Amino acid sequence: MSNSVVAYRYAKALVDLAMEQKVLDPVNDDMGFFIEVCDQNDEFQRVMANPIVRHEKKRAILKNIFENKVNPVTYSIFDVLTKKNRESLIYPIAVEFKKLYDDLNKIERATVITVEPISKEQRAQFSKIVEDATGKKVELVEKIDKDLIGGYVLRVGDTQIDTSIKKKINELKLEMA
Repeated sequence: MSNSVVAYRYAKALVDLAMEQKVLDPVNDDMGFFIEVCDQNDEFQRVMANPIVRHEKKRAILKNIFENKVNPVTYSIFDVLTKKNRESLIYPIAVEFKKLYDDLNKIERATVITVEPISKEQRAQFSKIVEDATGKKVELVEKIDKDLIGGYVLRVGDTQIDTSIKKKINELKLEMA
């Protein structure tokens, strides 16, 4: 069975447990926190995925970082996965959990990439565009990329709208070649 299928099953079970315990929002926050820790620390993610590192060591690391900072339901899943030698699945489970949470709460994540930070008005416009297209609440992630020169790139799921100057220059290069 592939890791993504296993991660989905664990995430679904965790969503069900969190709903039963009425701690879905805190567990969602904890999963976001775990993803953030992994994204900011490559070494942590490598240690969790490394089969050579002993499970007791991984459990101690998770305990030191998360035990007093996350909901007991969240920590219990970390503990269970460590006992079952499946620490490498925690990150994919967290990602799947966030997707399931977003689906339950009708949230659409969109990313807007611009040359400079956008204003409140622009943020509202981007959110409205995505909300109108999807019918869901929007969580807008803003990124800066000076290489765009101007314009923006808006990503929603598998769809991308690219109005950047960089793209237009590349298209001109292709036409002239």
